[in-house]
Amino acid sequence: MALASMTGFARTQGMIGAWNWAWELKSVNGKGLDVRLRLPGGWEALEPRLKPIASQALGRGNVSANLSMTRQEVAVSVRVNEDVLRAIATTLRRVAVDIDAPPIRIEGLLGIKGVLEVAEAEESTQERRDAEAAVIAGFEEALAELSVMRMQEGAALGAVLHDRLDGIATLTAQAEANPSRQPEAIRARLLEQIRVLMDTGTNFDPDRLHQEALMLATKVDVREELDRLVAHVAAARTMLAEGGAVGRKLDFLAQEFNRETNTLCSKANDVSLTAIGLELKGLVEQFREQVQNIE
Repeated sequence: MALASMTGFARTQGMIGAWNWAWELKSVNGKGLDVRLRLPGGWEALEPRLKPIASQALGRGNVSANLSMTRQEVAVSVRVNEDVLRAIATTLRRVAVDIDAPPIRIEGLLGIKGVLEVAEAEESTQERRDAEAAVIAGFEEALAELSVMRMQEGAALGAVLHDRLDGIATLTAQAEANPSRQPEAIRARLLEQIRVLMDTGTNFDPDRLHQEALMLATKVDVREELDRLVAHVAAARTMLAEGGAVGRKLDFLAQEFNRETNTLCSKANDVSLTAIGLELKGLVEQFREQVQNIE
């Protein structure tokens, strides 16, 4: 399976009947899958049908999906409420006689609220169903486009992560070959420390001194840390090759990388080995940051 990022964008639009619709989907990093739908008034009933579709298409990420709906001009009907018109006309004629007012004009009556009724043609049940089906199909299309973009971003991230792993492997090999790790170098350093202590004139138990020297040699040995770093690099490369939803596993592995490099730095008995450890820490941090984008 291909590697996928959690970052992406997609837009789809279309027209059905009197409706113009458009979807905009944005996806960013997230610990799980969180789909937030913004639907216009009157279309909220679609949410329970849309979220399961998103769950099937995506594994992780914070996804915001915005639907905009615009209705074109539709035919209108105009009707005269004759009952209201007659009642108003009768009343006005009676009043006009009492106050000797001029004759009533029809345009004046038609301007009275409630006499003329203007209404848009109602949407049929079938038209509504067709519009909802088109909107859902558009959502599925937008999800497909979003998935494609996330795959493309994932391929780019995979290349970056492989580059960081190559750097970690190179530095691990340098640490392995560092002269300060050679038994002769460790022995010489221990002998120098012992000589300094003996020069103080303090009496030391030779056996105890030997034990302390062995313990000190063990503490500065980074053999296990280097072996685990090599194993972690191999495991990370295997995960990247397999692809799919490996973001959580890689994030855990990044923590293990960090633990080993910290221990390496704390055990380093030479400036050159410490420098390698610090470079490793920098690469591991870059690796961890990029892993946060992987699904």
